[in-house]
Amino acid sequence: MAISTKKMRIGILFGGRSGEHEVSLMSARSVLKAIDREKYEVSMIGITKQGRWICGDDPLLALERDPDTARNAPGAAMFGDPSHCSVMKISEGNGKLEMDPSEIGELDVLFPVLHGTFGEDGTIQGL
Repeated sequence: MAISTKKMRIGILFGGRSGEHEVSLMSARSVLKAIDREKYEVSMIGITKQGRWICGDDPLLALERDPDTARNAPGAAMFGDPSHCSVMKISEGNGKLEMDPSEIGELDVLFPVLHGTFGEDGTIQGL
């Protein structure tokens, strides 16, 4: 039997619109510190206090520095269709939104590290 050497792709989703936004950031930092990078390929997806999904080099740091807007972080989106298990980078250019599914790509697991409203109430699990 062949052993797969492919790393499982995990998306860590954190932040959010709840009053527990900052608690979520601390929890995400703990998860990132503990996760085995030899086993898992990690993609970080943050959510601003306004509900904007962000990606980029370090969305956690962007939210820690500017939790209200994370102005310079690229946007991200996920389809609500379960047959598309990918998160995409969104960029704006010439007045149009452009999506790049290769930027974050397909995930095997999305790990929600969200607290409070929209995080612990089944909202994200429904998505």
